[in-house]
Amino acid sequence: MADQTSTTNAWPANSVPTDLIPPGRKRLGWALMAVATLGLLATILVQILYKSEVDTIGFETWRPVVYAYVLWGVALGVGQVLTRGEDGQRALFLLPALLFTIAMVIFPTLFGFYIALTDWNLSSFSGRKFNGLDNFWQMLGDPYYRNALFNMVLYVLAVLVEYVIAFGLALLLNAQIRARKFFRVVFLMPLMLSPVAVSWMIGKSLMEYRFGPAATLARHLGWDNPAFFSNPITARISIMMLDAWTFIPFMMIMLLAGLQAMSREVLEAARVDGATAWQTFWQVTFPLMLPVSVTAVVLRIIFKLKLADIIITVTSGGPGGATDSVSSFIYREYRDRSNVGYGTMLAMAYLVIIVVFVTWLLKVANRFVRNVN
Repeated sequence: MADQTSTTNAWPANSVPTDLIPPGRKRLGWALMAVATLGLLATILVQILYKSEVDTIGFETWRPVVYAYVLWGVALGVGQVLTRGEDGQRALFLLPALLFTIAMVIFPTLFGFYIALTDWNLSSFSGRKFNGLDNFWQMLGDPYYRNALFNMVLYVLAVLVEYVIAFGLALLLNAQIRARKFFRVVFLMPLMLSPVAVSWMIGKSLMEYRFGPAATLARHLGWDNPAFFSNPITARISIMMLDAWTFIPFMMIMLLAGLQAMSREVLEAARVDGATAWQTFWQVTFPLMLPVSVTAVVLRIIFKLKLADIIITVTSGGPGGATDSVSSFIYREYRDRSNVGYGTMLAMAYLVIIVVFVTWLLKVANRFVRNVN
């Protein structure tokens, strides 16, 4: 037994345990990584001071910083091999992902927080200057931003209605109905279209208040002025309907996949025990579908938090910002006012809100599924 354990934990024949690496080789590896890290930080600091006009020594472009970053990555890989031996060679496979994450995620995020603390406006000739928390205080007192946050609450709550409709459609398409495959394709078609195309087809043409078929039908039903996008309430409801029409098939296909994977024996056992159709659904199907349902709802909420394209295309946030989502409001802040500093502050604050909300949502969803099961 002891021999088997030692064989399982033994090092490969061509590997060197970390504690057997010569101390001089380890010191060389640590020194290489330290020098490369200090060199990269020094290059970045010199360039920031130069671009901020604090110092006259620097580079005209950011290309030397990129070179220093690449050298730092190479030194980090070599240093890992020198200090950790076989483990360091395995770590080399993670190095590209680490460098990509730093370059494409961490650096843009840090740069975004820096821009959020400046008064950068593309229409101004004064350039970019640090203004501390001025953008943050402006955001707290901005009624249009608060209205956009309120709209996001309404839009997210609409996901529950979408879920009920999607579940009903999934049950329908899972039943033995005539032309089931045809209806599955038809119900999936909205998901194949771009939200911008849907906005033009339905929002701009079908619901147009003068000649649109929906407006004409509303007049025949007694609505004198069916201007769907002129009234704040009807405009919000119309945006929700357009968004739901586009993305309900997404939830439906996930729920349908869950229904298809469900064990038939469980449902047949419920019928044999005398359960009605409603009892079978409420006491068997719905609890078994909860993990899929929670996943579909959480993913849909995450998509909903990014809602912007339909609003920008149909109403541009109007009337008077009544239909603005946070994303569309930030977009108009960039596009209409060229206010990069304030827009970035709004985006960074919204990023923090989303991270906190989604983290809380996932915890609640996991706890809910565990308690039910």
